Amino acid sequence: MTDYGKEQRNELEALEAIYPDSFTVLSENPPNFTITVTSEAGENDETVQTTLKFTYSEKYPDEAPLYEIFTQLNLEDNNVADILKLLALQAEENLGMVMIFTLVTAVQEKLNEIKQKEKEAEEAGKQLFHGTPVIIESFLNWKAKFDAELLEIKKKWMKEEEQAGKSKLNRNLDTSDIQFLEDAGNNVEVDESLFQEMDDLELEDNDDDPDYNPADRERNLTD
Repeated sequence: MTDYGKEQRNELEALEAIYPDSFTVLSENPPNFTITVTSEAGENDETVQTTLKFTYSEKYPDEAPLYEIFTQLNLEDNNVADILKLLALQAEENLGMVMIFTLVTAVQEKLNEIKQKEKEAEEAGKQLFHGTPVIIESFLNWKAKFDAELLEIKKKWMKEEEQAGKSKLNRNLDTSDIQFLEDAGNNVEVDESLFQEMDDLELEDNDDDPDYNPADRERNLTD
């Protein structure tokens, strides 16, 4: 048979040794006590803090202890609700074992988490309000980068304009060449009288002359 009283007394002695400055016994029958839990310090040594009150049930640790938030410091209502949910979960998971140290440790980690989130929110607010401080070195670095990017943009524009100009010139040349050929073809004049004079020429057919020599005719024409 489990000796619940003995297990509870042994745990109380251990808790007093672990938390000498924050452990306080309120009564011995039923045994109840408080343990103050504080987060790690933030800026200006600010902390969030809670004092947990525990009361042993008759069959603790086979039954969960009773617990409550006895006092609190710098905690929002939603944080208090989260801590109570955490205690309920941890108590359920650790039934059958002495668990006060486990519960307090879980609350300690939760308070540190809460404080860290507050710190991050404060830093984000300061950053948003003040912006990024500008010093001469960072400004000169930014200015050099900006000028380089601007120069590249100008070069790109000039190259595009140059290519666009060449393309337009080539199109103009091609069009003018075609137009020139069309105009030249339309303006060619043919002297039809040349063809008429050729019709008036009497071409002698000497194919029947046995003494006819085409070469003699060509020499006569040349002379």
